[in-house]
Amino acid sequence: MRHRTASLPLPAAPVGERRDWQTIKTLLPYLWAWKWRVIIALSSLIAAKVANVAVPLVFKDLVDTLSIPHDQLWLAVPIGLLAAYGVLRFSNSLFTELRELVFARVTQRAVRTIALQVFGHLHNLSLRFHLERQTGGLTRDIERGTRSISSLISYSLYSILPTLIEVLMVMGVLIVRYEPAFALITAATLAVYITFTIVVTNWRTALRRQVNELDSAANSRAIDSLLNYETVKYFNNEQWEQQRYDVQLQKWESAQIKSQVSLSYLNLGQAAIIAVGVTLMMWRAAAGVAEGRMTVGDIVLVNAFLIQLYTPLNFLGILYREIRQALTDIERMFGLLNQNREIQDSSDALPLPPGPCAVRFEAVDFAYEPRRTILHGVDFEIPAGHTVAVVGHSGSGKSTLARLLFRFYDVGGGAIRINGRDIRQLTQASLRAAIGIVPQDTVLFNDSILYNIQYGRPTAGRDEVMAAARAAHLHEFIERLPDGYDTMVGERGLKLSGGEKQRVAIARALLKNPAILIFDEATSALDSKTEKAIQAELEQAAQGRTALIVAHRLSTVMNADQILVLDAGTLIERGTHRELLEKGGAYAQMWALQQQEELTATTEEGLT
Repeated sequence: MRHRTASLPLPAAPVGERRDWQTIKTLLPYLWAWKWRVIIALSSLIAAKVANVAVPLVFKDLVDTLSIPHDQLWLAVPIGLLAAYGVLRFSNSLFTELRELVFARVTQRAVRTIALQVFGHLHNLSLRFHLERQTGGLTRDIERGTRSISSLISYSLYSILPTLIEVLMVMGVLIVRYEPAFALITAATLAVYITFTIVVTNWRTALRRQVNELDSAANSRAIDSLLNYETVKYFNNEQWEQQRYDVQLQKWESAQIKSQVSLSYLNLGQAAIIAVGVTLMMWRAAAGVAEGRMTVGDIVLVNAFLIQLYTPLNFLGILYREIRQALTDIERMFGLLNQNREIQDSSDALPLPPGPCAVRFEAVDFAYEPRRTILHGVDFEIPAGHTVAVVGHSGSGKSTLARLLFRFYDVGGGAIRINGRDIRQLTQASLRAAIGIVPQDTVLFNDSILYNIQYGRPTAGRDEVMAAARAAHLHEFIERLPDGYDTMVGERGLKLSGGEKQRVAIARALLKNPAILIFDEATSALDSKTEKAIQAELEQAAQGRTALIVAHRLSTVMNADQILVLDAGTLIERGTHRELLEKGGAYAQMWALQQQEELTATTEEGLT
């Protein structure tokens, strides 16, 4: 059975708190994409229930036949009834398995599609969202949500829907064959049971939400602590971290206990309702046999129906609670899909044509939040193939320039243009494809060196990766490693030194072969010797490309075509290194101060 993958739209953002029916409506299109499998599965479900309800009817006729005195008992049993009994038993299992076989692909594909869509949507959200998120809670929400989709589909199709169909069939048989009291007792019991279950379970849902929130909070705190393992060790704060974690676990424990107590109340109430219903049904059946209105086969039939109804009905209460829990978990995951994408391509966005790129910041204003403006009317140009450096004190807005050029945020005023075109009129994919970056803090994937360099252009071959490593003066170091390019770098690249990680970042950027290169404080975390070694590689990498260097150390930008001095978000000076020194302004003061600091550090190093 072939299926053509459909492109499913993101669900619309809800108004206010999300409701269960809205969650289900959001989920249905993912299932209906496989409508023929759904139809076949539902048909198999109905066929299985028809066979299941027919079994007690055939069994009743067998009992009545066997109750008749006869010298040759086996001859009194119609062969057709025995054959029908066996066929119906097998048919029930056959159609049940067929339903599960046909629907398995629907369930797993829906889980896969939604998980992939959430994953992709998270990558499309703005940097602002990812700076504010908590990784531990986020991953737990996705994990619970995808798992709950499978559970919800399984509970609905394999348990609740079959039970409801069977209830309707049994009610029909009771109405047609017996006095109205049987159907009334069954209907009343079902109504009371379902009402009680829904009311109490809805009350318990608030407790379950609280448990989930506390679980995510505890998980976030644990992961945050483990990610900062070295910091914890530096300050000998293992006990302090355990205490902070235990505070969250105590809240979670208390909420779990409340949830369990409420569950016990619910179970007892359900058991009492079913016990009363079963007793009333058997009383009416026994009275019918005593009065001669019903046969022994009839009481067997009623008893079989009671078992078929109330056994799954008792389980139905548990399933309803699980479904409400699953809906709560799915609601949180769909909430991630409803996070608005702050940065989106306009409807008329065009790809950036390949080739050299000239960059212009045109009277750019920007604020991360309205009350705190970061950039004020920043205006400068980087001609194609030239290098411009931006220097200034910490917090002056230097790194914000790189984030705006990547369009992680949109400018508040003015514009950023590449080859004369506003970057908001370009597709984000083509814009970012034209830009390579060597960041201040190079974070690597927990994979091989080969993978981390190849990440710059995943389609690149091994020879191209090695050529990029040579250009970054990293190849010889890699060749000396026991596993060479297959050496694992550890989580966040912790097995490599700062200089080695920076060289990987340079090689990765070179492999991408971008028209624009950004060096965002690329050497600020390195010692002077390593910085000088990498500086030459950075300058070589920038040759022939449009380069923006964001730097704190002025010695790294001496050879730039133009240097911009940024102070509190405002450009206060611009010129070459020599021109700025001759002006004797802010840049000259910064240069003199850094030269003095380096001289002092060198003197102290010599004395030690």
